[in-house]
Amino acid sequence: MSQSPLNATLQLKAGDRRQWGRLLGSAASLAIANTARNLSQPLLWITRDTASARQIEQELRFFAADLDVLHLPDWETLPYDSFSPHQDIISERLTTLYRLPDFKRGVLVVPIMTLMHRLPPPAYLQGNSLMLDKGATLDIEQLRQRLATAGYRAVTTVYEHGEFAQRGSLLDIFPMGSELPFRIDLLADEIDSLRTFDTETQRTLDQVDRIRLLPGREFPLTPEAIKAFRERWHEQFDVDHRRCPVYQDVSQGIAPAGIEYYLPLFFDQCASLFDYLPTQSIIVVDNNLPAAAQAFWSEANERYEQRRHNIERPILPPQKIFETVEQVFGRVKAHQQISVDSAAIEPGAGRTQFNTAPPPTLPIDAKAADSIAALRDFTAQQRRVLLCVESPGRRETLLELLARHRLKPKAVDSWNAFIADKNALAITVAPIDRGLLLPDDQLALITESQLFGQRVLQTRRRKRQSEIAENAVRNLSELRIGAPVVHIDHGVGRYCGLQTLTIDDQQAEFVALEYAEGAKLYVPVASLHLIGRYSGAEGDNTPLHRLGSEQWQKAKRKAAEQIRDVAAELLDIYARRAA
Repeated sequence: MSQSPLNATLQLKAGDRRQWGRLLGSAASLAIANTARNLSQPLLWITRDTASARQIEQELRFFAADLDVLHLPDWETLPYDSFSPHQDIISERLTTLYRLPDFKRGVLVVPIMTLMHRLPPPAYLQGNSLMLDKGATLDIEQLRQRLATAGYRAVTTVYEHGEFAQRGSLLDIFPMGSELPFRIDLLADEIDSLRTFDTETQRTLDQVDRIRLLPGREFPLTPEAIKAFRERWHEQFDVDHRRCPVYQDVSQGIAPAGIEYYLPLFFDQCASLFDYLPTQSIIVVDNNLPAAAQAFWSEANERYEQRRHNIERPILPPQKIFETVEQVFGRVKAHQQISVDSAAIEPGAGRTQFNTAPPPTLPIDAKAADSIAALRDFTAQQRRVLLCVESPGRRETLLELLARHRLKPKAVDSWNAFIADKNALAITVAPIDRGLLLPDDQLALITESQLFGQRVLQTRRRKRQSEIAENAVRNLSELRIGAPVVHIDHGVGRYCGLQTLTIDDQQAEFVALEYAEGAKLYVPVASLHLIGRYSGAEGDNTPLHRLGSEQWQKAKRKAAEQIRDVAAELLDIYARRAA
């Protein structure tokens, strides 16, 4: 049986297993999107790794803009790492988990290693969420205490998720799961106004009538939870707790780095992601999923053996923190399943072969006389082609290039608009990496990576993930000691490696940077997004900035002035062109 991803349909009975083959490029996401649209129950798509999960999430949002698409991201730390996930990751995870009990239709995307992590019970999230309404009575001191025990951090200025700051009758807070922070203005003990604000300028934006406060972490730090943690610690570990910083920090209500790998000590019983999902959920599995799960389980056990003998930081065995491969796939087998594969499959009952083809490479060669020859020849052979670029600016650039070669695609807002419009050649904006080719429908989706190679794609990925600590650590591992780097607030320094420091009796990892005159700057791992590569010529003669001086600020102001001059010149050029 063969069909097109454009009209993929599915009717499953309890215990059914379906296998879909030859889904090349982004065809699997298109087929699942069209299937989910016709179902009254949610789908859980389990992917091999974090990168494919993000890729599929973006494709589903593109193909099914009318559906709810959720993503439970991985912590992006290695098992038993001694630093915590980035706050933005925790925020996204808490939002997804909070929404799942009412998730009736759509697709949830999760990497297999994330599925193997044990989670807080659903009652924790539901019982520790708070709604604040305009006009309601509020005791600000009680709210401050509640925020602190829920894992929020008191700061002077709010910039990131999980932070709050009080200035008189104003309370700024950046709730987990919210895109913007909120400013609560009190009149006596009544909420006079609720407004969003910009973290960069600290200026208020729009008024709202209600805000939802999720817990600041995936575990509680209430006195009851701390007491339970200490009791379970003594049951689990036969060590001198006075020499264990993790135990001492939690006892004082402090969440030490890497505390997430002690999650089972906070709860009577942890949960699985399956405990959050409706029982009628359909499971979508990638090919080679068992191998990816086994590789993660082996890595967790290997890292456990390497770290288990540290009496100052004892760790829980993997089966306490993660579900085993057998447990996970045992839960998967209880659900209806769809297996998706890019390879062809043998015909048989419950098997569907889709007719897709590998997305073509259509390089734009700036040095050739006809730079878009490959693209022009391809569009002449297809009935319909949609070009997909990553930003409005890239769209305008490509439209200008195509116009010089007498190709004029129509701009459309979405995939659904393209399908309904019936234009032969169109262009849209979406962060899609993989193209699509459907021979039966004579339809193609062409992305920038097919036109310009991987350069544009890799640049976008660096920008999109620049605030994730794991990505920054991976970049730093490629630097040699002594390599020049740039801190956004302090300028050019030299990378001196990672160091573990004890601050307020709490150990944490820092990136050591050396500046002019031997001055040292220690940057927390959680703030690695502030550090970038030095784009100038590397070497011993790289000029280093002085800490505490105006040298770097002057350089930034000069660069900003030059940018404004270039922008003004470009505006003048485009105005003359338009005239």
